[in-house]
Amino acid sequence: MYLKSIEVQGFKSFANKIVFEFNNGITGIVGPNGSGKSNVADAVRWVLGEQSAKQLRGTKMEDIIFAGTQMRKPVGFAYVAITLDNSDHALPVDYDEVVVARRVFRSGESEYMINGNTCRLKDVSELFYDTGIGKEGYSIIGQGQIDKILSGKPEERRELFDEAAGIVKFKRRKAAAVKKLENERANLVRVNDILSELEKQVGPLGKQSEKARQYLLLKENLKTNDINAFLLEMESTRATLTDIDNKLTIAADDLDKSNREYESTKAEYEAAEQRLSELQTEIENEMSLKSETDVEKGRLNGQMNVMSEQIKTIRSNESHYNDRIGVIHQECARLETQKSGFLRDREELAKELDAIKLKQDNSENEHKVIIDEITRLTAEIEAAQNEMYDILNEKSNIKTENQRYETMLEQINIRRAELNSRVIQGKSDESAQIGVINGYAHEASLIQDKVNSLTGQIKEYEAGIASCREKIAELTSEIDKTQQQYHRERSRLESLRNIAER
Repeated sequence: MYLKSIEVQGFKSFANKIVFEFNNGITGIVGPNGSGKSNVADAVRWVLGEQSAKQLRGTKMEDIIFAGTQMRKPVGFAYVAITLDNSDHALPVDYDEVVVARRVFRSGESEYMINGNTCRLKDVSELFYDTGIGKEGYSIIGQGQIDKILSGKPEERRELFDEAAGIVKFKRRKAAAVKKLENERANLVRVNDILSELEKQVGPLGKQSEKARQYLLLKENLKTNDINAFLLEMESTRATLTDIDNKLTIAADDLDKSNREYESTKAEYEAAEQRLSELQTEIENEMSLKSETDVEKGRLNGQMNVMSEQIKTIRSNESHYNDRIGVIHQECARLETQKSGFLRDREELAKELDAIKLKQDNSENEHKVIIDEITRLTAEIEAAQNEMYDILNEKSNIKTENQRYETMLEQINIRRAELNSRVIQGKSDESAQIGVINGYAHEASLIQDKVNSLTGQIKEYEAGIASCREKIAELTSEIDKTQQQYHRERSRLESLRNIAER
């Protein structure tokens, strides 16, 4: 038997999976300090079941898992497997090659395997009994191990000799047998104690046994007496049953007769019940019809009340509308009166304008005499006339009033020309003549303003009259619609009353 290979992954400095192959004979592992030579021996010791982290040159079992570096993350488990050549069957298994493996995780979980099958640490230890291989065997000599053996106690050196002699297996079995024997002796002592306790209970149990025998005897006698009493009671019961059978036969005959009478009565009852059901159906139909009639009557009465209220409302609205129409007619009459007044004022103003026009006609002869004298003012007068023509064009909607205003302005211009000629003749009267001219101009301006005001008021009153007429037309239309609705609702009410009276 010899070591063929070691597979290591995540154990101490071996982060990656690595396999060491060994040939039969001596194999040396050499390398510089810190290259991991001792870690190979620690891996073999660990896979064989070493439980002490100190023996593996660590402080705790988690230290054997690769802890990572600055360039590499730590791994989550450590795994070691050794392959042994067992062609000589030095190990007590039927395989020519034995693979022992151990895996531990950072969470603390651990497992052992022999040829891929999960097993216990005890199974691994028993596999290597008397072979010198194991966590305490002499096949692995670590640093300082030789000095420890030489300076150790005789008992410690004897363990090595026992391992080499192959008697460790028997000593372990002996120890297990002795331990088992001690356990059996302890169990025997316990059994003796139980027997002693039971012997103390034999006396009372004997008395109880005698009482139990007497109880069983009395119970048997009671059972016999019960059977005899039951037999006597059964004979009496049989006689009673015979009498009952006779009575039952008579009762059966009576029952048949009663059944026939019952069937006859039942047929009559069913016929009566059928008739009663028909009558109840008719009554329910009549009640339902009456209920529907009452509901319809109530509904019609409700509609009549609603329509009566609507008629009252319509009548009230009709009165209100009639009042409003009267008020509107009064307002229209008042506006017509105001319009007549304004028209009279307009006629008076027209008369005043006619008087001014007459004055203008009287002054035309005088104007012809002095027309040559105001030649130099012609351009100015024409400019004023053009301006007045522009004003007249802007007020084309009141053409007649503008024409009168134009005549008045022409007269004023003539008077202005006359006064200007007189100014030339006599400068002493200049101030008076200018005042007269200004007075005529102011009078013309006032007349024009009044004409414009009256024209605007007339238009406003005409617009108000048109609006009132539109409102009257709308109210008249609404009254017509209301009256039509009133007549329709009244006709419907009369129809509903006729239906209700039926």
